[in-house]
Amino acid sequence: MELQHFSHKHPLVFIEKQNHESEKAFCSGCGELVSGSSFSCVECGYYLDKLCAEAPSEINHPFHCNHSLKLQVSPPYRNICDFCDKGLDKFVYHCSCDLNLHIKCALLSKSIAEKGIGKLEDIPHKEALVSIENFSEELKGAKCFACWQRLLDFAYLDLGHGIFLHKKCVDLPSEINHSLHSQHSLILQFNSKHLPCQMCKKTQVKGFVYCCSPCEVALHITCADLPTKINHLCHRNHPLFLKFDPESLPCQICQNTQDQGLVYCCSICKFKLHVDCASPPPIIKGEIHEHPFTLFWKQVPFICDACGTTGNCASYTCYKCSLTIHEKCISLPPIIKFPRHRHQLSHTFILGQYEIKTCICEACPEEVNAQHGVYCCSKCNYIVHADCAQEYSWFSFDELEDMDEDLNEKSAFAVIKVTKLGEDIVIASEIKHLNHQHNLVLSNDSEGHKVCDGCMLSISTLFYCCSQCEFFLHKSCAEAPKKKYLWFHRHQSPLTLTSNHIFRCPRCFYWFNASFAYKCNICKSYRCLACALISDTPTFQGHKHRLYRYDKYEGQCNGCGDQLHAAYVCKDCKFVVHNRCLRLPSKILHEYDEHPLILTYHEDNLYSEYTYCDICEETRNPNHWFYHCAICNTSAHRECVVKRHSYMKLGGSYRMRSHPHQLTFTKKISACHVCHQPCLDLSLECLKSGCDYIVHLECIRWQSFNYSFIQREDEGTP
Repeated sequence: MELQHFSHKHPLVFIEKQNHESEKAFCSGCGELVSGSSFSCVECGYYLDKLCAEAPSEINHPFHCNHSLKLQVSPPYRNICDFCDKGLDKFVYHCSCDLNLHIKCALLSKSIAEKGIGKLEDIPHKEALVSIENFSEELKGAKCFACWQRLLDFAYLDLGHGIFLHKKCVDLPSEINHSLHSQHSLILQFNSKHLPCQMCKKTQVKGFVYCCSPCEVALHITCADLPTKINHLCHRNHPLFLKFDPESLPCQICQNTQDQGLVYCCSICKFKLHVDCASPPPIIKGEIHEHPFTLFWKQVPFICDACGTTGNCASYTCYKCSLTIHEKCISLPPIIKFPRHRHQLSHTFILGQYEIKTCICEACPEEVNAQHGVYCCSKCNYIVHADCAQEYSWFSFDELEDMDEDLNEKSAFAVIKVTKLGEDIVIASEIKHLNHQHNLVLSNDSEGHKVCDGCMLSISTLFYCCSQCEFFLHKSCAEAPKKKYLWFHRHQSPLTLTSNHIFRCPRCFYWFNASFAYKCNICKSYRCLACALISDTPTFQGHKHRLYRYDKYEGQCNGCGDQLHAAYVCKDCKFVVHNRCLRLPSKILHEYDEHPLILTYHEDNLYSEYTYCDICEETRNPNHWFYHCAICNTSAHRECVVKRHSYMKLGGSYRMRSHPHQLTFTKKISACHVCHQPCLDLSLECLKSGCDYIVHLECIRWQSFNYSFIQREDEGTP
């Protein structure tokens, strides 16, 4: 028997039983290994299993009543299946309203719609109904392909190929009447129009919804099943009604406020419960504790033994150990990675079992109550509130148990010569750094104004210099490691030291083009050297005590007066500063003054005529830091001295896509070719003789946020 299939130019021959060749062949329709009967073109090695070969070219699907679905060899443009949410690259049933289904997903969902749960015998690899008590580890994150809720919350069917359905979802009625849309019935459909649910206001693209297509009204399966009125033990005075969240009131069980969605509420008492909180599971087992926790329905205030914060209503209790905790705390991990500490932290309910000498949280200014649970490192006398530790739960970590403690010792230079200072001190007097082509020699020559090519700041201490070109490095910048973990970066994998890239540091918001930087190999972003070398417990020359980073802090910056929500704080006094002020250079050269300007922390002379900025000629707040030249008696705002492009190095040779010639960074008062206004700030100027092209850097920033459209000449054409 032969078949002329529209997907192939040659006739396909029917193979009733698998042979040696077809055993290793993959179906060109669904991409799966051929099993059972198939059709093939031996000449081309083209195979279709029987189901794909005999699939109709057009079907009317019960879950998509508006149009028929047409079989195509490949997806037209969008490459995600609307049933299983996996990629499409083979046969697809397609509708012009942007519905796309794998061929087998279309036929399987059609069979479910037409036959129901009792008549699924012909579904391949169908397994028996499984109880939620018998689930395996790999099913923990699985979802039902109909409602896209957690699979293991209800009994389910495994239909093979990684497709699962709740039993209750297979038994759903194909049509319902709902009080929210009394004009018409709602039909179970694919959500091809991506309509938001009329109850929770969220859009579920995958799976099924109850829908009225003419009115464009949709309800999620789970939302349609919710009772509109309940009586609840937490509020016995009045019934609770299901409503779209009318006010931003906290849920009386979890104490959280959601931005939108359905709640059960009593408008008389201003009482609100999240839908999920209204019927929590009676018993939960978590990894944080050896015994299961049992729900305790009583509106009694308590302090959670896992995190040390208060609760107001339903709690979970371990009666064997007398522990009472929030529902959310049951899922706390027993061991976590914390980016601000090199070792893993363990959760403990009994801090006294370790010899921890401190009682201050390392991530916030509050004390830790030893009577409740915390995360700690017993090796290092390091403790963190459970809630503070969870602030970094969205970070991604590498697979190492602890950070590589030797990583920061791996130098970015090779030592060529050493000099002995006294009996015990040996320093490298000549080095070869990976970011410079020549050898560098240690120097303490303070003559002239030199700028470090690593951090772009003035040099006043020991430094390395190149005898063949104008290249200088602070000794501390030269000693920056080749790879480094950055505690504030979400990807907790080592970043690589690099140089000569055009970027804006997302930590301090300054632009760079020639300095050293650390590059993340995951997100390809850069952090300037100065920001990368600031620890979470830095010292600061403008203050005598060590500072500590607090991710939650309400106050004013001592440097600029800005309101802060996170800051570096002194535990011994009221000194507070944010990152941008912390990394201000203590000394900087500026075109306004021939001498270096010194960062000054207080105004000695408070007469009003002295509190003006000599650059912008506007008033200064005498309580804020400023730059000052004692020789010339001039003072200036911090922001007038250190600007966005203050660390951009003039000169160099660059290429840009929109101009054919080499360009260089310059500051020149000429008319910009884009905005036709004088270039008063940093500009790019053409190096070719006779070409007068010049453009503001700001005028071309819209082309790329990170200036990837500009490249150094030695990096090749962009």
